[in-house]
Amino acid sequence: MHTAILTMEADRKNRLKEMVNKDETAKRTTIILEKDEREFIDKLIREGKEPGIKPLISKMLDVYRSMMIYDWRYPGEYYCGISRIAFVNVELLELLIQQIHKENWRENGRRMGEALKVSMETTLGLQTANQDNWPSVFNRLKVQGFGDIYVKDKYLLIKTPFIGNSEIWAGLIEGLFDLRLDMKTTVPPLVFEIKTKQPV
Repeated sequence: MHTAILTMEADRKNRLKEMVNKDETAKRTTIILEKDEREFIDKLIREGKEPGIKPLISKMLDVYRSMMIYDWRYPGEYYCGISRIAFVNVELLELLIQQIHKENWRENGRRMGEALKVSMETTLGLQTANQDNWPSVFNRLKVQGFGDIYVKDKYLLIKTPFIGNSEIWAGLIEGLFDLRLDMKTTVPPLVFEIKTKQPV
């Protein structure tokens, strides 16, 4: 009797081990933060800017992946595929835009959009003219600091654009997505109506 109980107990332990080993359990990682780093994270959570430390770390890893930070050559060299990316002050871009004749703003924006299109298609493999890919393109633009872009029915909305010039944006969107747009607002948030899709 005693031997049977020990055998049953051993069998139960073996089954438990097999069940545990079948499922891949999440690996636990410990991060040791400096005092000022932890205080900064706690402040973000207290102010409601972040829901918690785990979602913050997940978001940081997502940004790391989507910005291809592993391609950075510190300091100041960051390549996204074929394109070198720089963090630039908006004021510098505004100064450059002011040097372009007003009647050329949209065309210059279109050329910028076409350059972005080539970069995204070669680097990410995204055909930007395909509307199914737009959420991925919008996310990429957001990560790079362009602003938040949304599509609703036949309208495109740009919140927090990094350039406030609506003509540049109209051209940029047209060049990137092979569209023709009708501008509905000239100050942020920018709203454009999609008039026609260009043949791809």
